[in-house]
Amino acid sequence: MNEHPSATGPVTAKGWQIWWQLLRPHTLTASFVPVLIGTALAMSLTRIDIPLFLAMLIASILIQAATNMFNEYYDYKRGLDHEGSVGIGGAIVRHGVSPNTVMGIALTFCGVSVLLGIYICMESSWWLAAIGSVCIATGYLYTGGPLPIAYTPLGELVSGLFMGMGIILIAFFIQVGTLTLNSLLVSIPIAILVGAIMMANNIRDREGDEKNGRKTLAILLGHQGAVRFLTGMFIVSYLWVLLLVLIGEATPWILLVGLSLPKSIQAIRGFQGKTTNTEMAPSMKFTAQVNTLFGLLLAMGLFLSQWIG
Repeated sequence: MNEHPSATGPVTAKGWQIWWQLLRPHTLTASFVPVLIGTALAMSLTRIDIPLFLAMLIASILIQAATNMFNEYYDYKRGLDHEGSVGIGGAIVRHGVSPNTVMGIALTFCGVSVLLGIYICMESSWWLAAIGSVCIATGYLYTGGPLPIAYTPLGELVSGLFMGMGIILIAFFIQVGTLTLNSLLVSIPIAILVGAIMMANNIRDREGDEKNGRKTLAILLGHQGAVRFLTGMFIVSYLWVLLLVLIGEATPWILLVGLSLPKSIQAIRGFQGKTTNTEMAPSMKFTAQVNTLFGLLLAMGLFLSQWIG
């Protein structure tokens, strides 16, 4: 493994844990949970094509992991990350991995996802080639390019649309061959919660981001305003599911998502009254866990509605 000098001298990375951290595993739920939900929605309309499901699942995870690596690479290049930074993968600034190695792995992941995408297009529709290209480009431009999306107030919106709603609808489409109003409506709370992961991250990093010239939504709202906004994102997600059941667009089984409510409360409380990155770091992970639990419970509810009725 390559070494990269830091302010305190070169640090040699040891063990598989460094590579695992580079993937930022707590964020990967934003990729595989939407695939599960889109596939679960399709079960009521068609027989699931397992190879297509697996190809979509792997491609989504690879694109999310590559996005995380682009983030680490460009934050390092712009001087935003250092050895004492909280909450990042740390492969470059703390463990001595070469920046070029990080970029190389990210591009390899994108290449593999393109190959999987070609298979998906061959089995469904070539229109997805254009959509997939936009998704990969967005992953790169989230922290790369002259004006990274993550440095603007649009980070939550873009991540929610592409990694939440977009993946659900694509996973649904490749199985069914079309889109429905129901699939769109069910995807909305997941889009909100994927955006919530970004919001939590930006709340934690708000002061450092502001010093480095970012203009995230958390910076514009201030700490208390951003925490209130995050709270609203959670509330809307749960109420949206309840509304879907009340209007007959979804089975009551999806109310299982309510079991994740304590974790969302834990996430919000973890931000209240906190002032340092270290204090707020656990709440960022709690927010990602809300997305995981909510999404898995939603998928479970959809599956149960097919098996039990």
